[in-house]
Amino acid sequence: MTALILLLAGYIVYRLTMKLNYKWNWSIIPQYLFFFDETEGRWKANVLMQGLFTTIRLTVWSTLLATVFGFIAGILRTTPRLFNRLVGRSYVELIRNVPPLVLIFIFYFFVSDQIMPLLGVDEFIRSRGPQTQKILAFLGASPDLFTAFLSGMFTIAVFQGAYITEIVRAGIQSIDRGQWEASYALGLSWRQQMTDIIMPQALKRVLPPLANEFINTLKYSAIVSVISIQELTFQAMQVMAATYVTIEVWLTVTVIYLVMCMALSFGVQWLERRLARSEA
Repeated sequence: MTALILLLAGYIVYRLTMKLNYKWNWSIIPQYLFFFDETEGRWKANVLMQGLFTTIRLTVWSTLLATVFGFIAGILRTTPRLFNRLVGRSYVELIRNVPPLVLIFIFYFFVSDQIMPLLGVDEFIRSRGPQTQKILAFLGASPDLFTAFLSGMFTIAVFQGAYITEIVRAGIQSIDRGQWEASYALGLSWRQQMTDIIMPQALKRVLPPLANEFINTLKYSAIVSVISIQELTFQAMQVMAATYVTIEVWLTVTVIYLVMCMALSFGVQWLERRLARSEA
């Protein structure tokens, strides 16, 4: 399979170079990754690396929020009360059957234009001191882009939370029914059953698929480029527009995403092996 991929890549390069007379210009890429700031006397991240850092921040916060949404909705889907199950299922069916791009625009125009001004988020951020704004920029985005960052983060979290919901639900329902009955016979309430008996076992089963979903969150983060969040894909489009270097830019971005996803994938495999050894 690897050989086939390499042959295909070689054929594409040959077609571009020989048939289409494409002039490769890889020398322009490093300067958009890092540059030397003479005033400070050190190397600093340029637009592509800045976009990468924004992607990482967006992925981390979206993953944490999606996990909260997913666990709450997943537990709701397994409660004895019909209303709770309907709420959980409605969330899953609504989000999973709407294209993520549509969700992006809905949340961006609704959250950014309606909710954020109502809560006074922009005013609060701009009224903070320079040190606080620097911390917020490190954790999320600069003050002028913070609202858009929150909108994108919330959208990805809601979308991914629907898939995490099903993972959590499946993990809970995979626990043998006899354990529910035995714990009920001991006089435990549903909450005690869930926290003391069911959830500790379910967590071991849902961790590997949850880790795979975190990789998907990283990949889905690219979609927020359509609302001008300056993550990696958006910055790549800016570099392409400024330099007219297309293929080199997107190959560089592809390699960056590939390295990040493969690193997470290896982490998932290590986690699966460790859990398998602990159960053995």
